[in-house]
Amino acid sequence: MKLPPLRALQCFESVARLGSFSKAANELNVTQSAVSHQVKLLEEYLGKAMFIRQGRSFSLSEIGKHYFDEVTQSLGNLSNVSQQIREDKSGKIRLALYSSLAVKWLIPRLEDLRKQYPEIELTLNMVADEPECSDQVADCFITVSPPKHNFISQFLYTERLYPVCGQKLWQKIKNRPLPDALWQHPLLSVQYSSASESPDEDWLRWCQNGEFELPEHVRINHFSHVLLAAEATRYNQGIALMNNHLMTDQERQQDFVRIPMHELLTGDSFYFVYDKSRAKQTDIVTLGRWLKQQSFE
Repeated sequence: MKLPPLRALQCFESVARLGSFSKAANELNVTQSAVSHQVKLLEEYLGKAMFIRQGRSFSLSEIGKHYFDEVTQSLGNLSNVSQQIREDKSGKIRLALYSSLAVKWLIPRLEDLRKQYPEIELTLNMVADEPECSDQVADCFITVSPPKHNFISQFLYTERLYPVCGQKLWQKIKNRPLPDALWQHPLLSVQYSSASESPDEDWLRWCQNGEFELPEHVRINHFSHVLLAAEATRYNQGIALMNNHLMTDQERQQDFVRIPMHELLTGDSFYFVYDKSRAKQTDIVTLGRWLKQQSFE
């Protein structure tokens, strides 16, 4: 049976995934007209329209969506097999995850992974935002937004934030009534999402959970990344809402003090994610099992 040209499938997959012919052309290092030509050849071969075109905009047709799912999985299988044959060994894994999670949670635990599973060679790809779940980025991912189709998602943990301060600052507030003692010091706020309604959303939500209001006179310092807020907290520059998984064991014992007040469930859960085509790769399955064990520590 004659199969569609592989180049046409690659062009179709790239356009459907990126939602753009020009972006697909840049990714494949060809001209936009070449991409359009290959997609047209594929549609002519199949006798079906993969895209619904409306002027300059377009979207996948129903059959295009189904075909995209199948093509993505098939190309993933080919990529995996080719990589294994080329490297002549298993165990090399690329993991994409948030920079804060990598620095504070995973890297301090990697020695344990190497001792238990020396055959796994792990490469980390740190990302600031949601990683694109693509073979071009990594083999597996830790994300709060797992893809809905053609991926296996393994729950790791639910994010909880609680107030934390440095050791010196704790000496100033430990014998004073809470939460009033907090308001006498700067609050360190992190804007976790560009869609946040307020730059102080983390503290506003925490106060709402405790059924009290955030006083208007409180000084709030804003940080673009949780790692920056963590360092400021370490040096007693204020009080931050921190995730337990973003502090090392040593930091919890020596640098930070958890203020004995309520937690805030952010609504985010973290997942270990990989393509279904990799379900039989024992090294990735082993890594997922190990990550799950670590997430409860």
